[in-house]
Amino acid sequence: MLWVLGLMLFLANGDNYAAASLLSDIASDLNLTLSRAAWSVIAYMLSFGIFTLVFGPLSDRFGKVKVFIAASLGTAVFSILGAFAFNLSSLVFFRAMNGMFGAGIFPVAFALIGDAFEAEDRQVAIAKTMGMAFLGAATATAIGGAFAYLGSWRFVYLVYGIAELILALLMTRLLKKDQPSEQKISSLAAYRRVWSNPRFMRLTFLIFGVGFSVFGTFTYSGILIQQSTSYTVLTVGLILSVFGVGTVAGGRLAPKLRRKTKNVFLVITGFLGFFSMLLLSAGLPIGFMLVGLLGFGMSFVLLQSTLVATIIEKHPEIKGTVMSMSGFNLFLGGACGTALNASLMKGQGPEMLFAYSAFVFLTTSLLAAVFVARFEKRKQVELRACVCN
Repeated sequence: MLWVLGLMLFLANGDNYAAASLLSDIASDLNLTLSRAAWSVIAYMLSFGIFTLVFGPLSDRFGKVKVFIAASLGTAVFSILGAFAFNLSSLVFFRAMNGMFGAGIFPVAFALIGDAFEAEDRQVAIAKTMGMAFLGAATATAIGGAFAYLGSWRFVYLVYGIAELILALLMTRLLKKDQPSEQKISSLAAYRRVWSNPRFMRLTFLIFGVGFSVFGTFTYSGILIQQSTSYTVLTVGLILSVFGVGTVAGGRLAPKLRRKTKNVFLVITGFLGFFSMLLLSAGLPIGFMLVGLLGFGMSFVLLQSTLVATIIEKHPEIKGTVMSMSGFNLFLGGACGTALNASLMKGQGPEMLFAYSAFVFLTTSLLAAVFVARFEKRKQVELRACVCN
């Protein structure tokens, strides 16, 4: 199951983040400015964030596998159609529809993992799958760069869409259908339950900070490297794949590091991300930028997998709804960061985006360290109380 979910997340995330190396080519082909071309990324993220709130409760009510397969088919179709966009409006529409169906892939996949694994093994499974997902994001820049260099950005969306379609059809046989929740909770009632939990809402707001600082800057990482080095789009794509290597490494290291470092785990994660993003913003030689990309990818997965594993434990009976709130905040944060950075980049350049986002990431990590430590302490107290009773 992890391989199937991970591969679909790899493709869906790659489909989205190929734009990091394609934005210049899209703008040139459709006769747009970079800031206008960036609206195709913003449209995907906003649509994803909004419709995440729909698919999570649907998966709780009708079955996660059924919703996951339907969403995979939908995102495949609109990825293919995106290859035939003829102006900004058509591109924004196809990418928005792609994001809408993508909203049924990411949160539902992690909800399925939440069902399949016990709490002590859950972060391992989440981190590994998340590593696959964001390896897809980073290698998309290499794949996208190669297609753009050899032909056109349009081939990227076409190839991803066809691969997603094939895998979605295979999943109808590979994934065993799960049972819907026995509690027929309405979407409004499910959200009322999570909205009324202030500790849960604090953690989801931190996920907004992760999306803002990571997704909001990674979109422009290709432009940062192009301007710093004058490399071809193919070379830039290969360089950005180091971010994906970092996410896979972070996914494998997260559980071990967390056990060893305990309450300072997220503090270390915050400073790792902080210094990695500052390296990217400093205009240093390419070797330092590679180190920065590696640390950037690692710190993202270390922080996000911890937050997701903790959030799932808050409301285990409605995992789809819980992951919807998580996905909504992650991609809403990414859309807000991308939109704000598009306007800031005009006057200040891409380096400044990574510099201020480093402080946002550090603040988010330090707050997460406090809230997660409090949660773990309460859980231990409750566990001891149960044993005594």
